[in-house]
Amino acid sequence: MTRSVGRVGLFLLALFAATAIAGAPAEAGKFLDGIKARGTIKCGVSTGNPGFSAPDTQGVWRGIDADLCRAIAATLFGDAAKVTFVPQNFTQVITTLQSGEIDVVTRTITWTVSREAALGLDFPAFHYYSGQTFMVPKRLNVTSPSQLNGATVCVTSGTTTEANLSDYFRTRNLTYTPVLFEDQNLLYKAYEAGRCDAVTTEPPTLAARRSTFKAPDDHIIMKELISKEPFGPAIRQGDDEWRKLVRMAVYALIEAEELGVASTNVKERIKTTTNPEERRFLGLEGELGKGMGVSNDWAAKVVEQVGNYGEVWERNVGPETPLKLERGVNQLWTKGGLLIAPAFR
Repeated sequence: MTRSVGRVGLFLLALFAATAIAGAPAEAGKFLDGIKARGTIKCGVSTGNPGFSAPDTQGVWRGIDADLCRAIAATLFGDAAKVTFVPQNFTQVITTLQSGEIDVVTRTITWTVSREAALGLDFPAFHYYSGQTFMVPKRLNVTSPSQLNGATVCVTSGTTTEANLSDYFRTRNLTYTPVLFEDQNLLYKAYEAGRCDAVTTEPPTLAARRSTFKAPDDHIIMKELISKEPFGPAIRQGDDEWRKLVRMAVYALIEAEELGVASTNVKERIKTTTNPEERRFLGLEGELGKGMGVSNDWAAKVVEQVGNYGEVWERNVGPETPLKLERGVNQLWTKGGLLIAPAFR
């Protein structure tokens, strides 16, 4: 355990070196000014991924990714409801983000070098870590990706998922036939109908989709991962102020959980806490909001209206939901996970 936590620590130090809050002055907020004038954030989400972003029976968007949109809105406007959700297929989302049709994307987009260097995307922070694996029918008696030689595999086209799939089979001299889809809804319908031997993406998405099947218990999700997938909100490059604000919205959720501040107790903590770290976080001391151009109690508003990271996880994908996901590496760093926020001082 000690050695594992050490590796986590080294990873986090490297990650913070890349995403730490810079001391240099930020560029003028050319994108942010337009968002403020509009009065709402245009947030790109998936076309329907239960537990992450999907409309409920009343048409209200629910899920971790949807709640992240709300946290960003609460940070900027003090109102988590000031979000316009824009459903996006993966093939649409990068183009619409680059063109300015949307302000931020919270649906799963893996952080890669080429997406930053060549596509002009920016990943201000990371709120979810996963990897790629496969879901197969139980009747195949397959438990490892290495047993899928000669299989047909449903996969979303133009994604890192497709590239990881190719890399895995290529490096092991295995063969497969990809069945490509742009629309994930069509992809999972095809898999459920038996057009593919397997479907591949990160485990939580597979679990979410499996929960919608007519016979979910007839399918298994492999435990073996074939890739690393750090996920976080994506924006287009060119506005340091907007980048800072999106990043701190993510960190507010994480820091709140570490401090034990939740939607159920935040009002009481504001009245009673004497802890200097909590008081800075809640805007009772210092001027952390001033440097971001928002109210000093911005983090308190995020927690009051959205909750902390643990609350977001539990209500969307936790043990009491159909997905029943374990936190795993998405625990706080204090519990051996990868989630950590900078010092609020």
